[in-house]
Amino acid sequence: MSSSTNNTFSGEPNKTSGQFHSVKGTVVETVGNLTGATSWQQSGKQEHAAGEAEYNAAQAKGYVEGAADRIGGKKDSIVGAVTGDKSQQASGNARHDKGEAQQQINSP
Repeated sequence: MSSSTNNTFSGEPNKTSGQFHSVKGTVVETVGNLTGATSWQQSGKQEHAAGEAEYNAAQAKGYVEGAADRIGGKKDSIVGAVTGDKSQQASGNARHDKGEAQQQINSP
């Protein structure tokens, strides 16, 4: 069983990997409960906790990245509007909207 809170090759937290390890830990813990194997119970609890921590870290990271895109996009949109650069304004609006969507997806 993995005791790492981050099980991805890139070293970045990952929601999918976190969910996998959370569910796997729950299954291992359940098997331990059914068989009376305390090492499985403990190992399952640890893996479940690590998976939950990884999922939450990935969610927080995504939310912060969304906020950065939203703010940067708003800035670009305003600068584009002030300078008359329609391309920059449109690009800023798109980045803002992307950031807003990313924040909604990763909202706790």
